Amino acid sequence: MARSFPLYPLRAGVLALAALASFSAHADLFGDDEARRAIIELRQRFDTAVSAQNRLVEDNAQLRRSVLDLQQQIQALKDDLARSRGQQEQLTRDVEQQRAQRDALQALDDRVKKLETDAASKAAASPDGGNGGAMGADGNDKQDYDTALAVFRSGDFNAAQTSFASFIKRYPRSSYAPSALFWLGNAQYATRNYKEAITNFRSLLTAAPNHAKAPEALLSIANCQIELKDTRAARATLETLTKNYPQSEAAQAGRERLARLR
Repeated sequence: MARSFPLYPLRAGVLALAALASFSAHADLFGDDEARRAIIELRQRFDTAVSAQNRLVEDNAQLRRSVLDLQQQIQALKDDLARSRGQQEQLTRDVEQQRAQRDALQALDDRVKKLETDAASKAAASPDGGNGGAMGADGNDKQDYDTALAVFRSGDFNAAQTSFASFIKRYPRSSYAPSALFWLGNAQYATRNYKEAITNFRSLLTAAPNHAKAPEALLSIANCQIELKDTRAARATLETLTKNYPQSEAAQAGRERLARLR
């Protein structure tokens, strides 16, 4: 809101000018020297009043410029604050998502460890849950598989992707290949590469539908679909899981997730 300034100096100048005119009209009543001094004094008063008024106008303009600059600075600070809040909110969401993924992977690892322990007691520790399959040509597939799995469990998911992808390429007919696809998909899930993860989980299901990790692969597909906001597909996947593998621990987890989606 613009400030108003007193007009007293200007009024004084006007009055001085009027007085000057009046005085000039009656100059013949005074002596020349006295008249001259009075005129000079009135002019000085008028000039002073005009100068004061000019200073007030300039001060007002400067004040307007200062207020405008301040408003721009305030708006810039508001914009910075909004950006900072947005970044903080995004960081919070990212941390919560990472925590949820870690919890999901930990639960998965616990279930798979139990599954492998049960399989070991029933099928002499067969890595594909008793499906059989050709071993690697050089006999090193188990060692390489264990090495890649150790990388995954260390939490280095990018390196785990490289290790399992290399394993699958080197040992495509190994009995460990379905398990390698499973862990490759989970490493991709952990790095938010959900579409590629779904592709590898489905490759496992196509190659070995009776594999011990097949139920977990379906559950993992549903998790990826949830992250991709494809709720309809996730529900369909979970329903397939509970229908095809009703007794599995993955199916139990799937039922809980399906209830939340509904």
